[in-house]
Amino acid sequence: MFRRREPVPFAFLAEADRFRSNVTPPPSEHSSAGQIAGRWLLGLTVVAALVGSLVIGMPALSLDHSAPTQQSQASQGR
Repeated sequence: MFRRREPVPFAFLAEADRFRSNVTPPPSEHSSAGQIAGRWLLGLTVVAALVGSLVIGMPALSLDHSAPTQQSQASQGR
């Protein structure tokens, strides 16, 4: 096999760490008090919905051992 003499097509990626830009990124915008309060309210609503569904759903998931077992009339006649 012979070696290729042309440069790697993506050789510029190896040089990317040496490149320095004179353009600074724009400053990040700070969240306003209303946005922070809205995020907290949304998070609180989601948590309350999960807790509420758990509280409402638990009685349906629990087994009731105090109730007498019902048998059909067909099984009583045998």
